[in-house]
Amino acid sequence: MIKKVLPSLSSLRRVLTKTSPTRLPRPYELKLITTLCFALFASLLHAAPRQLDVLIVLGAPGTEEYGKKFQTQLEAWTNACTKAGIAPAVVRGETTTEELEKRLTASDPSQSLWLVLIGHGTFDGREALFSAEGPDFDAKQLAGWIKPLKQEVAVIHTASSSGGFLKLLSGENRVIITSTKGPDEVFYARFGEYFAEAIGGLPEADLDQDKQVSLLEAFRYSSKAADTFYIQEGRLATEHALLEDNGDGIGTRSEVFSSDAPTPAGMALDGARAAQMVLVLSAEEKQLTDAQRSTRDALERELKTLKEQRAKLKEDEYYTKLESLLRKLGEVYSKS
Repeated sequence: MIKKVLPSLSSLRRVLTKTSPTRLPRPYELKLITTLCFALFASLLHAAPRQLDVLIVLGAPGTEEYGKKFQTQLEAWTNACTKAGIAPAVVRGETTTEELEKRLTASDPSQSLWLVLIGHGTFDGREALFSAEGPDFDAKQLAGWIKPLKQEVAVIHTASSSGGFLKLLSGENRVIITSTKGPDEVFYARFGEYFAEAIGGLPEADLDQDKQVSLLEAFRYSSKAADTFYIQEGRLATEHALLEDNGDGIGTRSEVFSSDAPTPAGMALDGARAAQMVLVLSAEEKQLTDAQRSTRDALERELKTLKEQRAKLKEDEYYTKLESLLRKLGEVYSKS
C-alpha cells in the first residue's frame, strides 16, 4: 500500500510547486501534505474500468507503400488500446463512410469517445475530405455526425489536409488534433506515424515523467519528430500540426507549448484539457475511477486558474483558496 501512496504524495508536491509562482513556505506546505496523507492512504489497489470508446477509421491506402504505413499505425493504436484495457472499433472498407456515421450516431453518451482517422486527405479548393475506401466524407459531414454527441470527444485526424476539419469540429467538450495547419497542406503527413507510437506510452514522449503520455504530450512529441525529419532530410516542411481544445476554433502549434512567453491578455490558450487525457494510464492513475479522475482534473484546472489570479489576490486569500482545493483533491483519493 505504501508503494502505491508515495507516488500520490509526489504528485501532490508537484501540484503545489506548479500552482504557486514561488515555492510554498515549508511549514505551510508540510501542513497541507500532512492533512492529505490520511486520505491518500485510503487508495485501493484494484484498477477501475475505463469509460472510454476508441473508434479508428482506416482510409484508402492509395499505394502499397502507404498501405503498409497505415497498417503499422493501426497496429500501434490497437496495441496501445490493448495496454489500456480497451477494445477499439475499427472501420474500414467500401462502406467506411456509411459505417462511421452509424457508429457515431449510436455511440454511448456515457462513454468518452476518441475518434482516430488514419489515411490520406484531399482538398478540392472548397472542401477538405478524408479519403475512404468507398465514398469519401468531408469536414461538414463529420462535424454534423459529431455535433449531437453529448460526451467528451477527441478527434485525432492524422491525414493530409486535416487542418481543414479543425474549425468545423471544434466546440465545447471537444479536443481536436490535426496533422496540418490547413486544408492546403496536401502531401503525406508523417505526424500520424509518430503519434501512434507515442500514445502507447513511449518514454521519450512522457515529458513530465509521470509514466504516462497525454494527448498534449503525444502532440508535442510528434510535432517535434516531424520537424526533425524535414530538417534532417533538408526538405521544406509540408505539415504543421495543430491542437485545439478550448472551443474557439483556432488551433495552436506545438512551439507555443514549448515557449516560456506569457499568454497574451484575453487569449485563451489550448492544451489544458489535452494535457489531462491519457490512453494508457500509469499504475497510480489506474487506482482512480473515471469519475474520480474527472473530478480531479476539474480541480486541477481550478488550481491553474488560481495560479493565474495569484497577483490579484492577497496572500491569505490565495493560500485559503489553495488549501480548500487541495483538501478537495484529498477527498478524491480518499474515495478511491
